[in-house]
Amino acid sequence: MNLLRNVLVFLIFALPALADETELPPELQAIVGQRTVECSAFEDGVLSLEDGAIQRIDLDGDGEVDWVLDEFFFRCSTAASLFCGTGGCGVNFQIGDVLTSRLAKGWDVHAMPPLSLILLQVHGSECGGTNVNPCVDAMAWDPAELRFFTLAE
Repeated sequence: MNLLRNVLVFLIFALPALADETELPPELQAIVGQRTVECSAFEDGVLSLEDGAIQRIDLDGDGEVDWVLDEFFFRCSTAASLFCGTGGCGVNFQIGDVLTSRLAKGWDVHAMPPLSLILLQVHGSECGGTNVNPCVDAMAWDPAELRFFTLAE
């Protein structure tokens, strides 16, 4: 019984909260709407969002969940690679009313109290190479300026 309780507690607190597309802030709804139009324009495709497309994660280290819209999990029925390319897929991070969009091959959030650090695997050209060269960027939220700053700044 304790094992089951521990697993349930882990699932409740360790996994990011998932959200329904209808709960999205207007800025993220606009992105989904635009991608729906783009998919439809390609041979009348239908857009679907897989699990993982909408995530609620603390992006700024304040203990409150923020929004992530990860286009890696967008599927167009008529175009397998419509939303991703060699540079990655669009990832949209929203804290309050501030939307920050990046192109990434993958990303992860790491707590570094009092901050959360967002690591992004990006195209090698951002590090002076080509697509095959590994390249990582990092972002953290600046609460004074209400924006993300990167290691490059």
